[in-house]
Amino acid sequence: MSPALTFVIGLLMLVLFGWYFATDLGPRKRLIATVLMGLLVVFSLVTIWPPEKKIQLGLDIRGGTSFLIRLVPTEADRAPTQNNLEQAVEVIRKRVDYFGGGEPVISPVGTDRILVQIPGLDPAKIVEARQQLSQVAKLEFRLVYPDDGARLRAIDAGTEVIPPEYRIETYKMEPRKEGEKPIEERLLVKKKADLGGDRVTGSSAYYGNDGWTVQLKFDGEGAKKFGQITEANVGHRFAIVLDNVIQSAPSIRTAIYGGDAIITGNFSEQEARGLASVLENPLETPVSVEEERSVSPTLGADSVRSSILAGLVGLLITMVGVLLYYRLLGLVANLVLLINLVLLIGALTMFNFVLTLPGVAGIILTIGMAVDANVLIYERLREELALGKSLKTAMQAGYDKAFSSILDANVTTVITAVILFWKATGPVKGFAISLTLGIVSSMFAVLIFGKSLTGWLVDTNRVEKIRMRQLFSLRNYDFMRRGLVATICSLVLLAIGAGVFIARGERNFGVDFRGGDLLTLSTSRPISVGQVRQALEPLKIADASIQQSLQADRNYISIRSPIKTSEAIQTQLAKALPDAGLKTEGSERVGALVGGELARNSIWALVLGLVGILIYVTFRFELSFAIGAIFAVLHDVLMTIGIFALMGRELTLTLVGAILTIAGYSINDTIVVFDRIREGLASGKRGTVEQIMNESINQTLSRTVLTGGATLIPIFCLYLFGGAVLRDFALAILIGILVGTYSSVFIASPIVLWWTRFRGGTTSSLRREVTQKTSVTTPAATS
Repeated sequence: MSPALTFVIGLLMLVLFGWYFATDLGPRKRLIATVLMGLLVVFSLVTIWPPEKKIQLGLDIRGGTSFLIRLVPTEADRAPTQNNLEQAVEVIRKRVDYFGGGEPVISPVGTDRILVQIPGLDPAKIVEARQQLSQVAKLEFRLVYPDDGARLRAIDAGTEVIPPEYRIETYKMEPRKEGEKPIEERLLVKKKADLGGDRVTGSSAYYGNDGWTVQLKFDGEGAKKFGQITEANVGHRFAIVLDNVIQSAPSIRTAIYGGDAIITGNFSEQEARGLASVLENPLETPVSVEEERSVSPTLGADSVRSSILAGLVGLLITMVGVLLYYRLLGLVANLVLLINLVLLIGALTMFNFVLTLPGVAGIILTIGMAVDANVLIYERLREELALGKSLKTAMQAGYDKAFSSILDANVTTVITAVILFWKATGPVKGFAISLTLGIVSSMFAVLIFGKSLTGWLVDTNRVEKIRMRQLFSLRNYDFMRRGLVATICSLVLLAIGAGVFIARGERNFGVDFRGGDLLTLSTSRPISVGQVRQALEPLKIADASIQQSLQADRNYISIRSPIKTSEAIQTQLAKALPDAGLKTEGSERVGALVGGELARNSIWALVLGLVGILIYVTFRFELSFAIGAIFAVLHDVLMTIGIFALMGRELTLTLVGAILTIAGYSINDTIVVFDRIREGLASGKRGTVEQIMNESINQTLSRTVLTGGATLIPIFCLYLFGGAVLRDFALAILIGILVGTYSSVFIASPIVLWWTRFRGGTTSSLRREVTQKTSVTTPAATS
């Protein structure tokens, strides 16, 4: 699709969007919503199709290797400058080109790091790539044989031989015009450098009388030696060589003393700046590979196939369940869900976001979370119908009263997703993007298209009566009275989990946080963990962790070991188990420095997420509610981590994304209950605050169980079919959903009441504060 057409369609949709909110006429509003949604769906499908060409896949899906390289300053108090970093990127780009592959990504990260991603890199070349990228750049000045090329022509004719101190090199010059081929020149160049690049103190490019010119400065010793070389070789050429590749071969016009030299040669601006960058020699500063991750195309393909299977099965089960429970309204919800998925994938493609495995998991999680808004609306509709209202009035009231819950629940989830995107690295960013866009697209689909479709069905009398099943009949179960017992039970479980976590120490953390190597191997025949451990005994690696898994009918072995041991492990296993058909499918290497930074970033992400939730809930509700929400989130997060410790699982960077998602889901669930409590308190309903809280929990119980189940289904399918890569991720979210449902019912509301009494307030003051806050902050739904 051309940019002009894209702009016109975008402008048209913007006009329709504004028109939709500006008009009050029901039929016209529905027509605009239908046209707008139709355009969005068609535009998304055109953007996505064909998916194999339009959707950008991350290295963890298509296979490849990524390196995080850090420039190490030679002086403790001198950090690399932005110019140093940009020059280093250009030098590393030339090195990466040596390995071929499709569209490598080389980009600066922060102030002193460079991310290098090489798609489709042969596993056999990973060690070589690591050595090449971490090698200090070697800049040299070498004299060209002092003649006009006669000796080289004689060598080609077979009448002369190559002098022992020289060798033939090819100098490639960039074409002057677009479309022309590079110009190649063969030169007879000295093997040994006449002057080292360590004598260069600076270089810059400027436009002078002779066109683009490169200025060069040497230190004292370099100036003296350069003067002697130029004096003895006036009229001859010298080659500027970086990493054994000739960058330029200018002629010496005159003897040059004083340490300042200029190089002219009909340069273009790009050539002059590139040569100056070479002469500046940014990689004289040592570099180190801080992080390395590699995935084979086979493992990536198996993982994405498993994830797609999990998504389809989860989607099918969810849609059938919603259809059976809500009947006709379930059909509307399913249509909205499908539209939501199309819009989500279309947005990911249109904005050129890279789809990673955690991103796929985010899409699958969206399936369950997208049902939440419809469940809130339909359960509200049930209550309004029970009050004896007409279908049309009840439908409008259902959307209006559910709007604040939908808004608050999704905003708090977006807060955690945005912080995750800000603080996360690599593939986990893909999860944050998928989750955020999924929330936005689901609200758009539900509140515009879903509302218009149900409004059309009711207003045109095509539907005169709504039937739906009921999971729980309305009852007054006393949850608040059991809050103390539930809290004590939670504290006991948290204490047990904390004890196990402390006892395990560093074993709680995976390679992402404490540094080390993680090697993933596939085998042609099943082998046991015991066989692998026995084969590795000669290496005497004390703290190696070995796990076995099955994915897409393929056997995988994962070995976590101390840093820089994976190559020795590969060699030893190939020697000890020659018949196992071992093949390297993935590898990760994380330095202790990066591991520490990832751990700190993860803690900051969680802290900032909690602060963001505290501020928003305080603004929308009241401080006591914010405290209750924070305690519920901490309860769910710590409980999940404790259960992982009890199960002997490791915390990885991907699990940080899962834990922050749990925080978002937990607050989502809690906010829905709080919203109902706020409504009851603000409406002046009779009864004590505790009675209103208890009634509100009972009223939202069906929604809590339904949305928990709708989210559990696709995540459970991801756990069953998603493969080893995402299994722990899915397990963490499964635990979080169950614990979050429990805390929103039994923990959060009692804490609000206890905190109010603890700070010296009364239930009457709480009711008054909520009423005042509600009159200021509660938004209205679109009509």
